[in-house]
Order: sequence, then structure tokens, then C-alpha cells
Amino acid sequence: MGEKPRLKQVVTSVIAALFGVQSQRNRERDVGYDSPAIYIITGVIMIGLVIGALLVIVSWLT
Repeated sequence: MGEKPRLKQVVTSVIAALFGVQSQRNRERDVGYDSPAIYIITGVIMIGLVIGALLVIVSWLT
């Protein structure tokens, strides 16, 4: 079992993965941790924030 990742590491990894620029070292660190739930939850929250921001921008411009 890998070391539990810090919140900053999880957020950074999720953002990098969303843009497709995740480094090999970070990807190996992320896969080494046994529970993917923290990455899944963080990813869902980040996608929700992006969609929410886009909705606000679009409604603001129209």
C-alpha cells in the first residue's frame, strides 16, 4: 500500500490528468495508492466546478 497522498497532490494530479499532462512519476504515485476514491471524488468536484463556471460565464454574457 502506498503512502496516503496530500490534498494538494490529489488536486494537482486531477488537474494535470484533466488536461492530459500528468507526469509518469506522479501517475505511478497515484496508482500506487490503494484507494482511488479520493481521486474520483476530487475529479467529480473539479468537473462540476468547471461546468458551473462555464454556466455562470455563459449566462453572464447573454
